[in-house]
Amino acid sequence: MKPAIPKGTRDFAPYEMVKRNFIINTITNTYRHYGYRQIETPAMENLSTLEGKYGEEGDKLLFRILNSGLKPEDLKKSDSINAITEKGLRYDLTVPFARYVVMHQNEITFPFKRYQVQPVWRADRPQKGRYREFIQCDADVIGSNSLLNEVEMVMMIKDVFQKLGLGVTIKINNRKVLAGICEAIGVPDKMMNITIAIDKLDKTGWHKVKEELLSKGISPSAILKLEPILQFQSDSISALSFLKNQLSASETGLKGIHEIQSVFDSLSAVNFHFQTIQFDHTLARGLNYYTGAIFEVKVNHPGSNFSGSLLGGGRYDDLTGIFGLPHVSGVGISFGIDRIYDVMDELKLFESINLQASSTQVLFVNFGEEEVKYILPVLQQLRAASINAELYPDAVKLKKQISYADSNKIPFVVIAGTNEITNNQLTIKLMDQGKQETISSGKLIERLKTENIVKQK
Repeated sequence: MKPAIPKGTRDFAPYEMVKRNFIINTITNTYRHYGYRQIETPAMENLSTLEGKYGEEGDKLLFRILNSGLKPEDLKKSDSINAITEKGLRYDLTVPFARYVVMHQNEITFPFKRYQVQPVWRADRPQKGRYREFIQCDADVIGSNSLLNEVEMVMMIKDVFQKLGLGVTIKINNRKVLAGICEAIGVPDKMMNITIAIDKLDKTGWHKVKEELLSKGISPSAILKLEPILQFQSDSISALSFLKNQLSASETGLKGIHEIQSVFDSLSAVNFHFQTIQFDHTLARGLNYYTGAIFEVKVNHPGSNFSGSLLGGGRYDDLTGIFGLPHVSGVGISFGIDRIYDVMDELKLFESINLQASSTQVLFVNFGEEEVKYILPVLQQLRAASINAELYPDAVKLKKQISYADSNKIPFVVIAGTNEITNNQLTIKLMDQGKQETISSGKLIERLKTENIVKQK
């Protein structure tokens, strides 16, 4: 059988995992810095937990799992989907988080700030930047209505991408603004249809969005009123002023504008760089559960043509209510690790980052049994000092061991032969400089520190 993996999934080599872990560690360290704590939930959930939370299109992308013991040949044409499958792979981390909060409400303290890094699955058509299995890196705070949570979300986003060295634009809107737009054009009951359609505006253009709106029963007169609103483009302050005038008769719409303005005012207090953030009233986020602020992050870096979003998120006022705990508001964000990796790799941003600290830093050469006995205590001293080190397992030719270090980009090779053992010394080979020196065995850690060997926590 020819080995293969399912479309939309990927293997990752060690050198790729070093880069991916750099991204994940940057994000999770930032989350912890802001007071978030980690949880995990199962890969599969009951379909009753997942269905109906992501809209009609989202439900179509759920991976459903056949009930235990069933085989494809056991299925009958008369079987309904509910009769043969009761579980599914999680579509995102937010709905399972809401389920977790309800189940553990007596064990957690509100407001509850959690982060979660796990894979999710979507039965989507694989394409560049879109996979069927991918990692999400979420942070949510639930049990608080304060807009300071939105402010902190924006600050965390800025901190992460600044540390990654990737230029981005943080886009923000509010579902109340979108509801106000629907009221202003006379179709308040068509909000979901309109948001799902305009969520595709930057991908398909206005013409295709208009076709979809017509197919969903939106009248031509309403579309005529909608077009100039969506086509208006300006800076954030001017756009807020424009929308405030357009939605003057909508209490909901004005509340959404006020919430966005409050976030901007709070960011001003910490001297936030406003070139990083943009109010975009066309931003919709197609998921059903958003009720307030919504976020997306787009690449804004020289040399990148990537058009997809690197992050999404927003405020949801009653997601826990569907599980029996009403009136608990939350807000969260989700970094797309795979997309961030692809963009950074394309832009060669990893080349400017010291990733070696995450890999083996020192290789000890193996000449035989006696030499290994001499090396092992030194090897353990390095590991105790949080220096990543390994011993080549086999006593083979030196050339092969050096080649191993070179292939794995190990910067230092330590050699202990008969002469070194006799004189209680070690020879250290600096691979990138192509030179070597002999030192006392007790001075190895001190010598490595001069070469900027970073301690790993």
